[in-house]
Amino acid sequence: MYGTRQMPLVRHALIPELPGRRTSGPLPWLTTIALVFVAVQLAFVVPGSGLAWDETVYVSQVGGNAPPAFFSAPRARGISYLVAPVASLTASTTALRIHLALMSAAALVVALWIWRKVLPTPVLVGAGALFTGLWPTLYYGPAAMPNLWCALGALTATGWVVRTLCGAAGRAGAAGAGAAVALVALMRPADGFWLALPLALAAVLVPGRRLPGLCAALVGGLVAGCVPWTAEAYAHYGGLVARLHRAGEIQGGLGWNLAVDDHLRALAGRTLCRPCDIGWESPATAVWWVMLPLLAAGGISAARRSGRGAVALLATATGFSTAVPYLFLVEYAAPRFLLPAYALLAVPVAEYIAYLFVRARRTRRPAGVAALALALVAHLGVQFSVLTHVVRTSHATSAEFAAVAGALNSMGVRAPCVVSGADAVPIAYYAGCASRQTSGHDASITPGALRELARRVPAAVLVTGGDAPPPITGGSRVVPLRDYRTYLLPGAATGGASTVPPN
Repeated sequence: MYGTRQMPLVRHALIPELPGRRTSGPLPWLTTIALVFVAVQLAFVVPGSGLAWDETVYVSQVGGNAPPAFFSAPRARGISYLVAPVASLTASTTALRIHLALMSAAALVVALWIWRKVLPTPVLVGAGALFTGLWPTLYYGPAAMPNLWCALGALTATGWVVRTLCGAAGRAGAAGAGAAVALVALMRPADGFWLALPLALAAVLVPGRRLPGLCAALVGGLVAGCVPWTAEAYAHYGGLVARLHRAGEIQGGLGWNLAVDDHLRALAGRTLCRPCDIGWESPATAVWWVMLPLLAAGGISAARRSGRGAVALLATATGFSTAVPYLFLVEYAAPRFLLPAYALLAVPVAEYIAYLFVRARRTRRPAGVAALALALVAHLGVQFSVLTHVVRTSHATSAEFAAVAGALNSMGVRAPCVVSGADAVPIAYYAGCASRQTSGHDASITPGALRELARRVPAAVLVTGGDAPPPITGGSRVVPLRDYRTYLLPGAATGGASTVPPN
């Protein structure tokens, strides 16, 4: 179907006839998608970009421009390992962005290539184009954030599981699936769990194809990926249970929280919607999102006609599983959270679109083909419009942080130094200072210890709007600085050999 020849590969209760014969190779098409993916990032996302708040935390752990920022309980160090080869050598944001853009494009090709024995080329290429055409995918391609890598890992793991269940993977299937789950767990342990859960169940519940070895590989990959996070829990957080509890507190408490409407509103260009008490600014940006379940259902139905129903069903079920915590358990929204779901749901959606195109052509309905093409062009236009808005907003924010940091440097707050208060984490990074908070999620120092530290190195406390300054600022010199009131703590020097103690 869809211009590809099929041959029987494996037949059993849930996975019927699948394509096992190579057609015109998908690699040139996948390479083209990857090149366009990189080109859009380099042309529209990378130029003039600075590191966002979370990025400064991850990058500072392995180099960059400042001492390591406080690493709160929910975070995992996978993305820090990924950026380390560049961040340890240079503080250049552009170099880091190019590195990540190229890496993400190469990983995309690998992840899709794994599916080549169970999907025809049009569906495979369509899935890649649909996923890379989303504004969150393009925006986070060159970002030092873990979510896109979780998406690519989820796509890879599911591809290996499908191939293994179909008998089209050989010995590499279980190892590949386990390694991909380990990558996701290394980036975000919770995402690794919600990915491994449906895949492991499929490995032991599919009639006629129960593969306990595959299930063991998936569980082993999850455990292996969580080892660094677990070890750090015992080293710095008082144990695994204590870290899980603290991570839940920072995320607002994990429990029943219907965040579907929050995600709808965030699609208009909010990289983080917390609290998400805004109006629905642009409903048109969420039309594709509302249609996604219907398109996926249509894709499953279309795939069944071609003998790939179980493939589309497993991709859909796994995608839904990765979305569950963010739609129903976390009380805020960020479009990046659902990238793993989008990557997997692109498979059944591509099945449905390919089916509609073939049907329109076979019935000689050029109007139908034109309508589908126009709908896809309109969708991409909306995605690009939101992307430009997000890029413009993020560039302005990072430029503001950099300007405040430059002003602090000009006032004598230069490395070694410390910054506390509002937006201290990114501003400290740009200033080359350590960030230390006396309260909140990133609390890492007591007020007395910060006051003592200020006697040895330059220290500044930032306050915004009408917020009252903390008691520690008593007797400090106040300097208005853009949207901040900057309190230079008494005893701040302009240089010296003193260093800021680690967190």
